[in-house]
Amino acid sequence: MIPRVHPRTHTPHDPLEEALGRPVSPHEGLTEHTIVAHWSGLDQFTLHDEQKTWTSVQWAEHLEDALLEHPFAASPDDDRRAILHLDARLHPDDRNLTGSEWAEVAHRLAWAAGIEIPGKESGCRWIAVQAQPGRLDLIANLIHLDGAWHAPPVDILQRLAGAARGIEQDLDLKTVRTGPTRRPPARTVPPSSTQLADVLTQLADEHAGPLATVRGLIERTAYRIARQPGTAGTDTAHRLELIARRLYAIQQDLDTTAAHLVQPQAAAAPAPAPAQRTAHRSP
Repeated sequence: MIPRVHPRTHTPHDPLEEALGRPVSPHEGLTEHTIVAHWSGLDQFTLHDEQKTWTSVQWAEHLEDALLEHPFAASPDDDRRAILHLDARLHPDDRNLTGSEWAEVAHRLAWAAGIEIPGKESGCRWIAVQAQPGRLDLIANLIHLDGAWHAPPVDILQRLAGAARGIEQDLDLKTVRTGPTRRPPARTVPPSSTQLADVLTQLADEHAGPLATVRGLIERTAYRIARQPGTAGTDTAHRLELIARRLYAIQQDLDTTAAHLVQPQAAAAPAPAPAQRTAHRSP
């Protein structure tokens, strides 16, 4: 599974069209087979007896509402591009996922991207679109219901990649290798430092490292607990999500430490003193 983050936009229409693979339409209804997941506060906008099959235009308008309701909401650098779009694509040889599996993938990616926080119903509006084979799109508005701006984590792509590795393991999907997992040293270093750096790199590995496996299990447990009724489950899911984030920070620290170990040590050694020249004097 390969996650990708698109440049932010001012409106959700273009991202939704890309997710659907066709233009949005006021006549085409998108059922739960296409909108496989969404933010938890959506039920506040639908009556119990209301038809929940909205058209693609209505979904776009729903995501855009926060921009219209809070015209002065902007990022710290005064950026009004509040529509976040990311997608994840399966390996071509992967099996077809069920609707509930796509929903699980969507929620776990939404948690990793920081657009969904367990127990917080007044956060970002987002939907997950599964309209093309082997592809899932998440579209979110970074403006909260109260007008606050939600800043996504600066390492969002790394978090999504980590969540993707956990999803691949839990759902028995193929791992898509996008590049080398280890950073080769630039110069020859003592074997002991290289071996120690390899150990730390393996621990921090997002593809097959033990910490990534543990973090994936914690995230999946949090997802299941969050779906149980009651505030106690919601609080527990939130605590588990915080634990998963701390584990991710530990992985980053280990990776940074490994990088320091393989840095050339010649720079740290003092340079040899230049040879002193003595003037020849006649007796």
